[in-house]
Parts: sequence; structure tokens; C-alpha cells
Amino acid sequence: MSKHKTENIFGIHSVESVLRNNPEQVLQLWVQAGRKDKRIQTILGLATSKGISVETCSRDVLQRKSGDHKHQGVVARVRPGSQPTTSLDDVLSKEEVFLLLLDDVQDPHNLGACLRSADAAGVDAVIVSKNRTPGLTAVVRNVASGAAETTPFIQVSNLAQAIRKLKDNNIWVVGADGDADTSVFDSTSSKRLAIVMGSEGRGMRKLTRDSCDELVTIPMSGKVESLNVSVATGICLFEYRRKQMTE
Repeated sequence: MSKHKTENIFGIHSVESVLRNNPEQVLQLWVQAGRKDKRIQTILGLATSKGISVETCSRDVLQRKSGDHKHQGVVARVRPGSQPTTSLDDVLSKEEVFLLLLDDVQDPHNLGACLRSADAAGVDAVIVSKNRTPGLTAVVRNVASGAAETTPFIQVSNLAQAIRKLKDNNIWVVGADGDADTSVFDSTSSKRLAIVMGSEGRGMRKLTRDSCDELVTIPMSGKVESLNVSVATGICLFEYRRKQMTE
């Protein structure tokens, strides 16, 4: 990727978040003509305070700039890299660590939703394989509703190797697996913990599954066989966060 390459992000939450957290990455802001609601005014105020160029345009122009996605009246052109730059070593140096690892989650909507849940649950970083998971695309950012700019997103070459490094640094690694015998509600937690979620349908790859310290399942009472990965991620993250807060 060229350092000069830019991308357009869209949506109220994602644009406002990058303006608040990484304004130096924003090159241009486009706002739908005639929009004067409070959220748009907040975005305009942030842009003005940071000296960012603002241009009004029609809804159709914004639609083209957002690639026909739902833009909510605002699009921003940003430099790549407008998210926290945190290394795995930085995270591991903390006394208490809470991580989310995503194995082969390729749908950008699911990835964005997982980032949003990770931010809400206070996860220190989301770790993915750079070859098996999309980066922080405009769609991911939009679905994440600002979490892409606040949650460290670490891409590694080999997820199994990353898990071994976590274990070498006293991180307890729990994998969510539909065939596991232990319920997520009966498992124990740790102050240094990593949760691993696999893709829909296939779940975790075998090498990833075998690398985990413990496998847990979410009990299902209805007739459906599985949950959407982003929903399952939210359940697991908040259950382990609850355990950490009560232990």
C-alpha cells in the first residue's frame, strides 16, 4: 500500500470518532447540503476546530463517494492508518490483559460488529491474521461505529504463533467451539485472558483450536444450531468481563 493512498469512510459514528481520535488523518470532509441536525453540527464543529476542509454536496454525490453504502449524510477522506498503533509486545507488558482473537472472520460486517463489542467490553486489542481477515475497510469502520478508531487492531502473520506467544507470556487462551463440553458460563476466568472466535460455519481452524488452553461452548436452548459470530463474540466477551469483575 502506498503511503499516499487514501480512502473514504462514512457514517456518523465512524467519521465523528476519527475526528475526535485521529484528526490528523482526515484530509477532507463532505457533508450533505441542508443537514443541520445536532450530530452533523458536532462533526462540523470538530472539523472546524481541527482546521479540516469541509464541503457541502448533494446526497447523490455522497452516495458515490461512499460506494453506495449508507453514509448518513457525511463522508471523510482519510489517510490509511487512522487507528491506534499498538504492538502485541505493548499489550503483553500490561499487568492485566484482555484480548480478542478472530480466526478467519472474513465478513466485514461481522468484523465491524466484533470490534464494536470489543470496544464496549474493554478489550485491550483485537488480533487477526492479516491474510485471513480483512483490514479496517470503510465498511468495517462504518459497522464498528467508531470502535475502529479506539480499539487497537493487530494483524499478525500467523495466528497460531501469536497464540503460542500469548501462552508464553502467561495469557490463558480460551477458544469458543460448538462441540466443547464446558459451558462458557461454567468456565473460569483470568486477569490475563484471550478469547478466540472462529468463522461462521467452520469455526476455528484445527491448528488454532489445538493451540487453545480451554474450549468452551455457548449453550443453545432453541432450534438454531449456531449464533452469528459477532453475537457469540459479544456473549463471550461480556461473560468473561463479568467474571473478571466479580473474582
